[in-house]
Amino acid sequence: MMVTEMQKKSPDLQSVDELMTATFSRRRQEIIGDEPLVADVINRWPALFSERQIEAEFKRIVTTSLFQSFLDGLDHLVPRLLEVYKAAVLSGKKQALKGILDCLEKDNTNERKRTAALLGLPHYLSEDPADVIRICDAHGETLDVAMKGMQVGLLIGHEGALQDAFPWDIFSVAVVVEETIVLHYYKLKDVACSFAMLMGIIYCVNLEYPQAMKYSFEFLQRVVMKVKPDQASARIHGLRNKLLKYKL
Repeated sequence: MMVTEMQKKSPDLQSVDELMTATFSRRRQEIIGDEPLVADVINRWPALFSERQIEAEFKRIVTTSLFQSFLDGLDHLVPRLLEVYKAAVLSGKKQALKGILDCLEKDNTNERKRTAALLGLPHYLSEDPADVIRICDAHGETLDVAMKGMQVGLLIGHEGALQDAFPWDIFSVAVVVEETIVLHYYKLKDVACSFAMLMGIIYCVNLEYPQAMKYSFEFLQRVVMKVKPDQASARIHGLRNKLLKYKL
């Protein structure tokens, strides 16, 4: 019934909501027990890969709001994160952060500060985001080339030459799993909201955090979203304490 409904041009969203709720336990059993490829999950549960259903599924799993927990937690930490980044640059360490911070001199809106905080996190934690967060010209290289090697991550599209560490005007953001775009629409231009959706999809499809950025994702989970914060690793616990003690 759900697959049939999703084949319609305008599915009955309330009906899909009810069907997704009714099949939750079966879906979790399949996803956790069988560990299917994401392509198989898309074919089997096509309704799952929408912002509406990812939010709903995350709440079924974690019993908290995806966007509220992510954005509220992030906004609370952004000023401290940016100050810690600045201190690291001034000390001569983490020079990769300088280009990200320089972007805020042209535009320091809340959205841009969120973006800088998120894109700077792996650099501060000495991680390599190259295969997890990629920025590409929306009208340049093909998507297959842009996504090559991406197991879990975000593809940030912009138009024209990239002059700064991250784009002034973001064209769209796609969530990628196993070199496949699982969520992509032109309204998704906000990097912070895209990160929230990525976290939601990781929970919904029971994915492991990419090794290249495992501490960054752990920070988002334990510190930003406060999901089982007492289980944070020593490295993340140390950063959390540093941020909480940092005087603005």
